[in-house]
Amino acid sequence: MALTIKKVEHLAILSRLTLTDEEKESFARQMSDILEYADKLNQLDTENIEPMVYILPALNVFREDEVIPSTPREELLANASVAEDGYFKVPKIL
Repeated sequence: MALTIKKVEHLAILSRLTLTDEEKESFARQMSDILEYADKLNQLDTENIEPMVYILPALNVFREDEVIPSTPREELLANASVAEDGYFKVPKIL
């Protein structure tokens, strides 16, 4: 699949790149080569290959959910520069 200069210009606009004429020609050649190489995947026989999401088996790496006591509010608010009515007080942001 040959990539035209027009398509390279379109990609440059989307990427917000300014390219010289030489760069456009060079990128058109390089991207065409990449697309041709990737197109080789279409030649593979995948008829009897089962689709998969992961290459390796997926395992649950999460810890068990356990109820534990939390830090007392007074101890947490002791580090606050300003606290009011049991909450951190921060500047208003509009």
